[in-house]
Amino acid sequence: VQVVESGGGSVQSGGSLRLSCTASGYTDRPYSMAWFRRAPGKQREAVAKIDSEGGTKYADSAKGRFTISQNNAKNTMYLQMNSLKTEDTAMYYCAAEPRLYTDSRGIYEFEYNYWGQGTQVTVSS
Repeated sequence: VQVVESGGGSVQSGGSLRLSCTASGYTDRPYSMAWFRRAPGKQREAVAKIDSEGGTKYADSAKGRFTISQNNAKNTMYLQMNSLKTEDTAMYYCAAEPRLYTDSRGIYEFEYNYWGQGTQVTVSS
């Protein structure tokens, strides 16, 4: 299984970015995919997750600003980030796992075995 992110970059505060993640090597359902991020000097944290049934979950910091979605036909997941803040600056990682995480699951690093290399998001004031 390969996981590849794209779409990072530099924007000013208040701007938008869309991250993409493509998982290849498995197409079986069920599955879950998630975005994590690691800011300088901080631990990696979950941002949002989505599963093969369309269930989503967001971190409090992402609610109302970020939207996670997927294109099942392309095995691609997206993270639309609006109203970006300087504190959103981080390396963003995509994670995938061929199992269904519902309810409060799917937001912990140990739940995922497949990770991308990360894409940098920098938000300046």
